[in-house]
Amino acid sequence: MENNNTKWYLLAFLGCVWGSSFILMQLGLKGVNSVQMGSLRILFAGLFLIVVGFKEIPKIPLHKWKYIAITSLFGTFLPVYLFALALSKIDGSVSSILNSLTPLNTLVVGLLFFGTMVQKRQVFGVIIGFLGCLILVLFGEGSNTTENYYYALLILLASLFYGINVNLIKKYLSDLKPLTISTGNFIIMFIPAFIVLYFSGFFEIASQDKVVTSLTYIAILGVVGTGLSNILFFKLIQLSSPVFAASVTYIIPVVAIFLGYFFMNESLNLFQVIGASIVLLGVYFSSRK
Repeated sequence: MENNNTKWYLLAFLGCVWGSSFILMQLGLKGVNSVQMGSLRILFAGLFLIVVGFKEIPKIPLHKWKYIAITSLFGTFLPVYLFALALSKIDGSVSSILNSLTPLNTLVVGLLFFGTMVQKRQVFGVIIGFLGCLILVLFGEGSNTTENYYYALLILLASLFYGINVNLIKKYLSDLKPLTISTGNFIIMFIPAFIVLYFSGFFEIASQDKVVTSLTYIAILGVVGTGLSNILFFKLIQLSSPVFAASVTYIIPVVAIFLGYFFMNESLNLFQVIGASIVLLGVYFSSRK
């Protein structure tokens, strides 16, 4: 019962943190470009994890490092840049809704490549959650999605990478502590992210006031929305199924839409509230075994 309650607490917390991350990304992009923000997000998260988790590094068996590297690529490195680029053209609420394809991708990838056993209720929950997200899209301000559909594809690609990542962690890294996995991931990514940042021209503009302001938002995004949240997400994967863990992406658009309404002057109507309720129902069914 304790594990069952814990997974729901983790799901709710991650949904709130990652739902608010879209606003932080939009604010961060006011001072830096998408490539710079992606690199800075990784570097802030990496510094945080190296400080709190450096003692965990020797605990990673040599043969596990290849999975650490692969999950760092699919779980964080590529999606961070894809989201940063997409958010330069698409509203945060729309991006969060598109990201809700992650549970479906997790389900399909698990069935096709990992031999994952999935319950009918979980499939039903994924379908319900996806329908709820469709309502959010259809009855929201969806103009950005159609006008910039190439950027929307970046979010869809990131959701596929997330689906691959969740299955890899569940199958190959479940015996490691979440802090160990997270620290290993960001040690792998730290130097490549710094190289990308260096060649992005960031250090030529770093002293500008708007850049300094953006760094505050990106630091919060990196430490809380990436570093700490990755640890908790890996714990959620270990406590539950890949499909349930991925269903956090159904909570994210609900949070993002309401925050966008109150803080970013984005729209909210009755149909979106209904869609959000359907999303939550889908999460409930996806958690059943």
